[in-house]
Amino acid sequence: MATEIKAPVFPESVADGTIATWHKQPGEAVSRDEVICDIETDKVVLEVVAPADGTIASIIKGEGDTVLSNEVIAQFEEGAVSGAAQTEAVQSEAKVEQAVTQTEAGAAPVVERAQVADQAPAVRKALTESGIPAADVAGTGRGGRITKEDVANHQTKPAAPAAAPLSVAVGERVEKRVPMTRLRKRVAERLLAATQETAMLTTFNEVNMKPIMEMRTQYKDAFEKRHGARLGFMSFFVKAATEALKRYPAVNASIDGDDIVYHGYYDIGVAVSSERGLVVPVLRDTDRMNYAEVENGIRDFAYKARDGKLGIEDMTGGTFTITNGGTFGSLLSTPILNTPQTAILGMHKIQERPMAVNGQVEILPMMYLALSYDHRLIDGKEAVGFLVTIKELLEEPAKLILDL
Repeated sequence: MATEIKAPVFPESVADGTIATWHKQPGEAVSRDEVICDIETDKVVLEVVAPADGTIASIIKGEGDTVLSNEVIAQFEEGAVSGAAQTEAVQSEAKVEQAVTQTEAGAAPVVERAQVADQAPAVRKALTESGIPAADVAGTGRGGRITKEDVANHQTKPAAPAAAPLSVAVGERVEKRVPMTRLRKRVAERLLAATQETAMLTTFNEVNMKPIMEMRTQYKDAFEKRHGARLGFMSFFVKAATEALKRYPAVNASIDGDDIVYHGYYDIGVAVSSERGLVVPVLRDTDRMNYAEVENGIRDFAYKARDGKLGIEDMTGGTFTITNGGTFGSLLSTPILNTPQTAILGMHKIQERPMAVNGQVEILPMMYLALSYDHRLIDGKEAVGFLVTIKELLEEPAKLILDL
């Protein structure tokens, strides 16, 4: 009996999605909870899994098709294996046996056992993610099948010498055209709208990072031993921004039509770069979080972004955003607002520079800070005061920790 496979229920902020990849085709057997399809939305990529052991009977929505929330995308046969799949399995097993027989007889095998063996779902996933052809991996499992350990061991082998680059005729210029992902298009739309629909202005300051760097050096080992988290710089910036937001409520507000919405909570988004584009997961109630919780939250977001596991609930909302271009070496930039928020803080590279301190020149680790804000709501006095507050709290971290 065929059952329907439907797209996930999208939240109100997501209108539709696009079928990005079908990992299984009609007639292929699948295991329960195995990923069979990826749906790309404006915010994240959602995985659709098999409801049970069975077979994909038919695909209704192909790759590139737009799907709505809870729309039927395929038909599924529970507990059934199609004739095509059975035939393929029989043929594969026959090729394995043929290869074994010829090898035992001293002849060169026609087909490698590892290449024709039916791989387990976990192994197929590992091969797909690593980009390694099954034929390149020596199987050590039963019947010559490949195991996950075989794939991992293959990845750690020294790479073969690179082949000489293909010669290109003089004057030939190569182009490659690929469709823009929904996430990339949505990011582009939001950034363009922010520049066109807001009165965006950026103010700058600089902060001496020496006090925080000395504190981090002194306590990082004890911090990690106590909390199981590395002590980074981002937690200081999140906590300093939270305190500054308390003092300047307009920076924590948003514009909704003709209304100003002042938020009585502090949800700070942290911009993270991923292979699919820029994403901004949100730390909730940062005023209630300690430094270890902030560091662990950011670390978890980074892992999720890398693995494509960020959920829509991780990225909705947010009252303020912090972006760190310094991780890529940026010395100075003007961040673009993450609307409907009215301000965004840009961190940058720590650079040693000669600074005048009490009439003497000292070499200090300095960082430029940039605050972009919507001048429709935030006046220059508030913006500068907000940024100076962050500077003062970072340069005297004892005030930040002691809530002074």
